[in-house]
Amino acid sequence: MIQFQGVSKVYPNGVVALNEIDLSIEKGEFVFMVGPSGAGKTTFIKLVIRRELPNQGQIYIGRKNLARMKEREIPRFRRNIGVIFQDYKLLPNKTVFENVSFALEVIEASRREIMRQVPAVLELVGLKDKANVFPQELSGGEQQRVSLARSIVNRPLLLLADEPTGNLDPDTSWGIMDLLMEINKRGTTIVMATHNKSIVDRMRRRVIAMENGKITRDEQKGVYGLEG
Repeated sequence: MIQFQGVSKVYPNGVVALNEIDLSIEKGEFVFMVGPSGAGKTTFIKLVIRRELPNQGQIYIGRKNLARMKEREIPRFRRNIGVIFQDYKLLPNKTVFENVSFALEVIEASRREIMRQVPAVLELVGLKDKANVFPQELSGGEQQRVSLARSIVNRPLLLLADEPTGNLDPDTSWGIMDLLMEINKRGTTIVMATHNKSIVDRMRRRVIAMENGKITRDEQKGVYGLEG
């Protein structure tokens, strides 16, 4: 699903975000990426969605070599990838239904498909009764569930989550994790960057630890840190 081969990313100011990364993530995995701020987790996500290109190395998503991808191919490529952010990134002037349906409209889905897919995904995230509500009328947890619904309404093969529980209380965070686990069971590969030690330690999934642009640890059924 994801392969990084000798990937390095250096920003114009000289910051080395990734330093010769070799990494393989298989289809259907649920992977946590952990490490301090500035370790390279967000850069990894930007490279996977081809928002940026590496200075060195090769990146493959499925069979696609991102370095060889033409600009006109990028929008179609991104249809198979869902992204969830810490700050939701919802459109304030659109209802819950409209926020989610927007992800289908931009790929020119039919009205029939939108009317079938959006209610189904809102039911999955427990927001079917909030379809006509605006984001500012929702709690933080509900807004994150809208963001999640929007990211999976295309039925992506890959879901990238960048600190999706960062602004949420523990109970709400576990509600989001329950949804992510359900989505993973349905076959979607999930890579989640997080600082949430309790979630990582309790779930015991694959953990990739990063620091200063390097992978310092990669273990199955891992924990957040090695201390204690």
